[in-house]
Amino acid sequence: MTPTKPVKDAPVQGTNRHTAAAARRRAREKEILDATRRLFDENGVRDAQIEDIARSVGINRAIIYRHFSGKEELFALTLVRYLDELHERLEKSVAQVSDPVDQLVALVEAFVDFGVEYPAFVDCAQTLMRRPGPELLEEISESALFRLGRGISGCLAMLSSALDKGLETGVFKPHDSTMLANHMYASGLGAMQLARVGILVRESAPGIPTITPVSSEQVKSYLVASARALAGG
Repeated sequence: MTPTKPVKDAPVQGTNRHTAAAARRRAREKEILDATRRLFDENGVRDAQIEDIARSVGINRAIIYRHFSGKEELFALTLVRYLDELHERLEKSVAQVSDPVDQLVALVEAFVDFGVEYPAFVDCAQTLMRRPGPELLEEISESALFRLGRGISGCLAMLSSALDKGLETGVFKPHDSTMLANHMYASGLGAMQLARVGILVRESAPGIPTITPVSSEQVKSYLVASARALAGG
């Protein structure tokens, strides 16, 4: 009797099923993130609800929680989308610029232009920055935090690079380019709220407040001047 040969394709079939399931999961996650981004851009971050996102995709909200640990993780990965686009803008802004001062100016201007164009990016970034680090570590998966950190650090790396080049040539004197880049990012997000509100408050006389208009171009000019002053030491 001829011995029966062992079946060898079963593991391959199992691998194919696993690959197909992973592909479906990635496709569904992309659908959810696309819907979240659309709602952010159309209605703002504060008005975006899990129910609205689920309805937009045509699924039950429970399915969203199968793919994301919670609302914070969904927001974090949507912010990654914005950061990826911002990174492309920043790269283009310095593609033909070699002087570190001109690079710094181009990067700050591109950052402000992006924030004015996508105010939900500013809101989303600030929403996550208000949370203490330990809380985010508990509410967002390690892989999502890694992607968020990579998105932020990728943008900040170009700013740090311009500062380091300026330090080498003697035009900048930052004590810590990494700290300064992070400071510029955080303070820039706050200043861009001025561009959205469009007003400044000052005291015209003791105890008498006065409101004056401010444009996004004025905010941009201020941030550029502030960045150059900080970098110059």
